[in-house]
Amino acid sequence: LVSSDPTDPFTALNILPFINQTVMKKILITTSSFGQAGAGPIQMLEHAGIVFDLNPHKRKLTEDEAIELLSQNSYQGMIAGVEPLTRKVLESAPSLRVISRCGTGIDNVDLVAAAELGITVTTTCNAHVNAVAELTLAGALAVLRHISVSDQGIRRGEWPRRIGALLYGKTVGLIGFGRVGQEAARLFKAFKADVLVVDVKLENAVAEQAGVSVVTIEELLRSSDIVSLHVPYTPSTHRLLDRARLDSLKDNAILINTSRGGLIDEGALYLALQEGRIGGAYLDVFEMEPYSGALAELDNIVLTPHIGSFAVEARVMMEHEAVENALANMP
Repeated sequence: LVSSDPTDPFTALNILPFINQTVMKKILITTSSFGQAGAGPIQMLEHAGIVFDLNPHKRKLTEDEAIELLSQNSYQGMIAGVEPLTRKVLESAPSLRVISRCGTGIDNVDLVAAAELGITVTTTCNAHVNAVAELTLAGALAVLRHISVSDQGIRRGEWPRRIGALLYGKTVGLIGFGRVGQEAARLFKAFKADVLVVDVKLENAVAEQAGVSVVTIEELLRSSDIVSLHVPYTPSTHRLLDRARLDSLKDNAILINTSRGGLIDEGALYLALQEGRIGGAYLDVFEMEPYSGALAELDNIVLTPHIGSFAVEARVMMEHEAVENALANMP
């Protein structure tokens, strides 16, 4: 099934070690867009002799739907999206040995239960970085130049020439300075932005090399023209930006979240935007998804449906990595 030619793409992806595994191993793929960006990840599974099922609902699963799917077959592996993988879900799948997250966030997985049940949990650490960082930059530009409002106005037969502002020379505050935060800083600095950073784990040498200034969160919120979130969701970061912290932003500041939902108090953000206490916002992630709340009523916020990694190049790389992680950890 697979050529021994070292130039063969599947040989290059280290699939050969998995080919001779014996019997009918099964994987459930729950991420709803798997394989849409390219056939390579599906072909990897086929060439490895893996039986797999795709998400029949083609959207984020509920807890009950995940239980129903996992309990129907003896899956040894799961290529997972952001569905809730609670203890109840994991206990419904006694054969499951690996959850390969197609993405980086694992706040949807009960890691304690996974460890107790002998389930390895992996993530794809690098594939999303450029895609999310570029979307962060795009969101900032879209809000600064009122691109969404202008587009919608023209479609209604209007000519809404709302004056915007430049990104050039602004002060950008990044809350979190991991892989995405570092790439976002590089992009913003191309616009001659001054970049402020809050990250409790950040080493001085990394900050110096990146040309950013490490400050407190209070100073960052008070001084930044653009504030962008790049931290994981945990109990300690739940609604990290609450009413009090939103009130400390400049009255023309722009808030961006392409990281995880639940980091911002969306009710407080709605009031701040409605009352003009901040300049605008861009959100790609929400506390409850799909989002259908009041923020959609406002024209000083740009909203997208969790598309941070939805670039062809990023998705193919991410899905390849997720398959490799699943194959490497299956019994």
